[in-house]
Amino acid sequence: MASSSSSSRAVEVRKHDVFLSFSGEDTRLTFTSTLHGVLKGVFIKVFMDDELTRGEEISSSLMRTIEESMISVIIFSKGYASSRWCLEELVKIMECKKTKKQVVIPVFYRINPSEVRNQTEIFGDGFSKLVESFDEEKLEKLQMTEEQSKDKIQTWKNALRDAANISGRSTKQRS
Repeated sequence: MASSSSSSRAVEVRKHDVFLSFSGEDTRLTFTSTLHGVLKGVFIKVFMDDELTRGEEISSSLMRTIEESMISVIIFSKGYASSRWCLEELVKIMECKKTKKQVVIPVFYRINPSEVRNQTEIFGDGFSKLVESFDEEKLEKLQMTEEQSKDKIQTWKNALRDAANISGRSTKQRS
């Protein structure tokens, strides 16, 4: 039997249309839950962290979910950069943008893109506090050397800069 020249290619199946990356403290009960509801209302498969499988390791589950999504929406808010989890998600999202051609849409919730890009103002304050928390005890707990910590922080800064350079949406009032 002759083989077809248009052999079927393995199509990458995505589990979710959209992955929402956000700081729960800042936006879970306001902007993020509203966006989540609107997207689900028009039958878009959206992942929010309350859908994590119980008993599964959070980190690997989240990273896999990011990879399985077609689009990532990053909701940058004042507290986003004070969360190590948010920054780890962001790094993975930016990696998937490069390697999997994932669509990334940044939303700047009550902050300006320049605050994210340069880690300034209230956004930068949260980032600085997180960085300062990496003392000897925390590094030991994370099983990380000081050099690895510096590399991690630079990786976060690069991801913040790169994401802030993507054309996105802003909810900040213009004066």
